[in-house]
Amino acid sequence: MTIWYIVGGIILAAVVLVGLLAVNRRAALRRAEEQRQLRGGGAGRDSGDRDGGGVDLRDRPRLTGIDELPGTGAGEVVLTDEVVEPLPLDRPEAPESRLARLRRRLAGSNNALGRGLLMLLSRDRIDEETWEDFEDTLITADLGVGPTTELVDNLRTRFRVEGVADPAQAREILRSELLALVDPTMDRTIHADRGDTPAVVMVVGVNGTGKTTTVGKLARVLVAEDKEVLLGAADTFRAAAADQLETWGGRVGVPTVRGAEGADPASVAFEAVKVGIEGEVDVVLIDTAGRLHTKTGLMDELGKVKRVIERQAPVSEVLLVLDATTGQNGLTQARIFREVVDVTGIVLTKLDGSAKGGIVVQVQRELGVPVKLVGLGEGVDDLAPFDAEVFVDALLEVA
Repeated sequence: MTIWYIVGGIILAAVVLVGLLAVNRRAALRRAEEQRQLRGGGAGRDSGDRDGGGVDLRDRPRLTGIDELPGTGAGEVVLTDEVVEPLPLDRPEAPESRLARLRRRLAGSNNALGRGLLMLLSRDRIDEETWEDFEDTLITADLGVGPTTELVDNLRTRFRVEGVADPAQAREILRSELLALVDPTMDRTIHADRGDTPAVVMVVGVNGTGKTTTVGKLARVLVAEDKEVLLGAADTFRAAAADQLETWGGRVGVPTVRGAEGADPASVAFEAVKVGIEGEVDVVLIDTAGRLHTKTGLMDELGKVKRVIERQAPVSEVLLVLDATTGQNGLTQARIFREVVDVTGIVLTKLDGSAKGGIVVQVQRELGVPVKLVGLGEGVDDLAPFDAEVFVDALLEVA
């Protein structure tokens, strides 16, 4: 009998314990419900579909990535309700060290332009056949017929007049002529300084050029310069674009304004600039949908995005991302984009061992638009300011 009393006592204690746990759980649920009501969230709504004012934002832009920016009111942005331990932020590389790596990467590459320079400087005797081979190599390097002819004519004249006697003298002449062709006088500044409103930088380009990645890397460049940056995910047609951009921003503590998939890109861009103005950030970077330059309707929409942004703040920069390996096709793209949104600068991605460096000269010569940034690889800090002298010296190091 004693055993049965013990068993009964254990069962009774278990029942009491379960009852207490149930009471505590109900109390916790009531407290959570009261907190939701105080925030205006209402019952039975998913936290991802509401903001501090209880407004459903599934069809409007929202801000993610940091606490609510100062100056924004309820119902304007939505933040994630999850409590997440903050991850340590990356420390982006300074622009100076990026330039040093740019020189190392270009000098270590085996691009066609470098090979052409090597061929010219390595010949003991430069005859007509040498000049013809040199000219063919430069055209192969995407330098373009016009710039190639100009460079070869100038070199031939100077070599003849100055009587080149050694490789060092030939190298110096070649450097000065090539530098003049790349044009160090062009303004390569990224105009991202805040005025009365944040600087607004639009990034445009066709699919596959690395546009969204470039926006993320550019954010890192600006953070390294101690600027407060906000990202606008106006590429609403590619499902992963906003997530990708948000990930890039999260690494360096930069917030992202995004909308629902398929939302109007212009509305997302407008909201991003609005949040940037109210939050007094320095720069708003707008990532636009990658669009084929042959699609007239899509290009018109890109123009609309720019016009909508300018209702609140001027667009400081329109950067066109081009794949350095695409050659003439890249130039065709550049011409169309320039007509639609007045491109102010070029970002050349994949300017590494696979690229034909002459595209730098050709795109500037034909468009009158400077190359401002170059991408050199897959690393997070492999986007560097373009420097004409660094570029030319690196090519001559190949030689």
